[in-house]
Amino acid sequence: MSRITDLKVKIFADGADYEGIVKMAKNPLIKGFTTNPTLMRKAGVNDYEAFARKVLAAIPDQPVSFEVFADDFASMAEQARAIAAWGSNVNVKIPVTNTKGQPSGELLRALSSEGVVLNVTAIFTLEQVRAVADALNPATPAIVSVFAGRIADTGMDPIPHMLACKQILGSRPKAELLWASTRELLNIFHAEESGCDIITVPNEFLGKLDLVGKDLADYSRETVQLFYRDAAAAAYQIKTTRFAAE
Repeated sequence: MSRITDLKVKIFADGADYEGIVKMAKNPLIKGFTTNPTLMRKAGVNDYEAFARKVLAAIPDQPVSFEVFADDFASMAEQARAIAAWGSNVNVKIPVTNTKGQPSGELLRALSSEGVVLNVTAIFTLEQVRAVADALNPATPAIVSVFAGRIADTGMDPIPHMLACKQILGSRPKAELLWASTRELLNIFHAEESGCDIITVPNEFLGKLDLVGKDLADYSRETVQLFYRDAAAAAYQIKTTRFAAE
């Protein structure tokens, strides 16, 4: 665990299961929380605002991101201001474009100038990072979420890409770079290598944190023991033929 505690990158838990969120809030390694409408729908959340307020009541002192879900910028602005009013620790997630591919730069500029703490999401390209950096007010904190995991899904190494993103954000010291769409626990160390400020990690991977630094020989033996126990519990049998020695 010492490797995890020595890291500079902050770990945010990503999910929409209320009990899982509350559990992760008790883990000192977790420094914040993110969610989105897709995760909330999968978790069976029916009332968006009621769920958000319930989460914020349980987590009043760590950053929590909630996303707008309108597609026109005027409605996004209304939703963003309403979400921001739910708590002082709220980050309002705004997609970098709408569904038509129209950039949200002017909306970001307006909200950031008002002091709304944004989490700009669904970013992939360096051009998008430059546009976001230009739109953000230098005096207002923000999170810039680049979907490194999905970038890796295309066969592109995300580490040099994230390093370039961090360099672009140098002009906005209050804007934190977030490694999003984490695919495995190792991505935490990739995010550290890339100079990211934050990585958001699903609970399924956070449950593996105690494996960091584990002795591989011990892990190998434990894996063999697992296979053996499962085979014995299933009472598997294979008919074999024994041959007499010639």
